[in-house]
Parts: sequence; C-alpha cells; structure tokens
Amino acid sequence: MLIQTVYIFLITAYLGGCEVDTNKIISELENDNAVENYTAIMQRIAPFIETMQIKVHTNEEILNELNNLHQKYPHITYLYEIGKSVQGRSLTVLTIGKFPMKHTPGIPEFKYVANIHGNEISGRELLLCLADVLVVNYGKNEMLTRLVNRTRIHLLPTMNPDGFTEAIPGTYGWLQGRTNAADIDLNRDFPQRLNPTMIRNVQPETRAIIQWTKAIPFVLSANLHDGSMVVNFPYDDGKIEDIEAKTGDHELFVVLSYLYARAHKYMWKKGPRCINQHDDDDLNEGITNGNKWYRVSGGMQDWNYVFANCFELTIEMSCVKYSTDDQLKQIWNEHKFALISFIEKIHNTISGFVLDEITGIGIPDVQISINNVGKTVLSSTDGDYWRLIIPGEMKIVGGKN
Repeated sequence: MLIQTVYIFLITAYLGGCEVDTNKIISELENDNAVENYTAIMQRIAPFIETMQIKVHTNEEILNELNNLHQKYPHITYLYEIGKSVQGRSLTVLTIGKFPMKHTPGIPEFKYVANIHGNEISGRELLLCLADVLVVNYGKNEMLTRLVNRTRIHLLPTMNPDGFTEAIPGTYGWLQGRTNAADIDLNRDFPQRLNPTMIRNVQPETRAIIQWTKAIPFVLSANLHDGSMVVNFPYDDGKIEDIEAKTGDHELFVVLSYLYARAHKYMWKKGPRCINQHDDDDLNEGITNGNKWYRVSGGMQDWNYVFANCFELTIEMSCVKYSTDDQLKQIWNEHKFALISFIEKIHNTISGFVLDEITGIGIPDVQISINNVGKTVLSSTDGDYWRLIIPGEMKIVGGKN
C-alpha cells in the first residue's frame, strides 16, 4: 500500500527558516517578543491552589502521595508501574488527563522524568507539587483545566529510587547515590546514537523507560536533574567534544530550551550558574547544547530523539544536588510556571490523522517529516500523529510503503 505524499505550506514566520545559529535564534525570539517571562506566565495562568507539603519525601512517601492524589481524583488520574529497580522498588507513574487510563486518539502524550541520578532530588519533589497543582485546580482554574483536558501528562518522580536511598542530604556532592544499585549511571546506559549497533544489557530502570516510551506515543518530554541551572538540548554526544553537536531540529530545540529558561525567574540571565566546578561555566542565556557543555554517551534525551518518537530536554533545576526542605520551596517557586508552560508547548505541532481512504481506519507507522530534515515521526496505532514545529514556511511529507 502506498500513501500519497502530502504537501502543506504554512506562511506565518517569525524565524528565518534556515537559521541555525543559537545566538541569532535567541536574539530574534527576543526582538519579536516571542517569549513569555516568569511574570507574564504567572499573570496568564492566574492564581491557583497549592496543597502539597514541600519537603524531602522518602521513596515510600512518594508512592503514598501519588496514591493519595489518585484516590482523591480518580476521574482525571491513573497510577501505574512501568517496572522495578535493581532492588525491586516500584517505578510508578501518575498520569493526569481527561482520559487518563489509555491513549485517546487526537490527545498528545507528555512526560516528565525525575531522579535518574539518585542524589539529584528536586525533580522528585517538584513533580509531586506539579501533580498537586494540576489535579487540585481542575475545574477551578481555566488554563490548567484546559491543559489537562487537551493533554495526557505522565509524571515519573523517581527513576532511580535505589540511588536515592544512598544519597547524602544537603550536599553538592556528585557521586554518593548518583548511580543505581548496580553502580551504573543510568544517564549513560541508553543505546548510543554514534554506536547504534553496540549491543549491551541495559539496567532494569533503563529497560523500563525504553519499553514505556516505545509503548506510548510521547511527543514531548523533559528529564529533571540537579547540579546547575540550565536547559540542555541534544545532541549530548558529538564526534568532537566542546562544540555544538546539532540535530536537524536545532532551531526547534533552541526555541524550546530558551522558552523554558525565560519562564524561570532568572535561569535565562547571562553569567555563572553556580559556585564550583564546571557548573560555574558562563552558559549562554541559560541554555546549552549538551555536547558543547560536556559530552554524554548513552544519555536519555538523545535516545528519545534518535530511537523513539519524542523530543526531550534535560533541565538542570538547582546547583545543590540534594536540597533541604527550605531550598526545595525556593526551587519550586522558581520553576513552577516554567514546568507548566513547557507542557503547553506540546500543542505547537502539526497534527492530525492518517486514515485508510476506504475503511477510515487509522494507519500506523506512517513517516511524517518537515522539509525532509530533522526528526521523522511516525503515526501511532490509531493513525494520529504530532510533529513539533516552530512558525515558518515548511513542507510536510508523509509516506509509507
């Protein structure tokens, strides 16, 4: 069966279609007033209720909080396990949406993953706070209700619960608790872009993420770290260190990254990030290409982009690896509007359905590309598809043999 190639032209643009220089992309975003800052997003979302206690939760308390939210709001939540850690701890996801239990054709899938490094803990706590805000304000806050109705949101607070149990509270320390129980850095454990034929046994936590991401048609994602304050975008792994390893979607990744940094209270400002080690680098506008900062082979964000159907960023939330309760309150206040507004970006897409013209049944695995560059996404089992874009003139091509 051959699907006819389709061409669609969009004529609204605020960025040059061939622009790939990071600084120029940022400059044009600012010059065209195409960014929202922290205050603007706060005013747009309007006040919302927050009930989650902001503190360092144990693994058991994390699960209890997720279960409590599900019990209180069963009509918009679904709680499920994607796998177990080396030591048998549950990797539990809370899904929030109008139809939370399974994929609904036409509704895009979003995910946040935190605590891939067990000693980097702010993401665990911020995802609890985010879940609380989304469910408590459903039906009360217009913007948040609309976001939940239009998006299926998956939150995995801890990918490395075993490592967390070994971490040392209140420290900048890099190593204690970073790896899983088998002493493997999970953000170096994914299949590698530059060595796609290399076969190895991945850790159970990594395998769970791979199977989960392949099973659900995720469109957009972020993984939450600590150790600096910057948004990191693919590629993490380049052939030459210390220079940008650009994807075919470099402009899109720069825009997504900068919009997050700009929505933070001060991540977007130029200057040193933290107080020691390479975290003190003067990173450009609060964003960086991964390979330009430091090379990572086998990272999760590159795997999502290359081997799955999903665009992912790595967000360094805080300079402190294992924050105190008081520090967590400050970090949540700094990031909460950025975390919410980033989910909204999933709707900046070309989307639709590929259907059999005779039966009307959705056709899976149709390749959808933009200008024949960058990521080629596949239609899902139901024939629905989403391809993240930035405004501009483009040609959309779809095909399947």
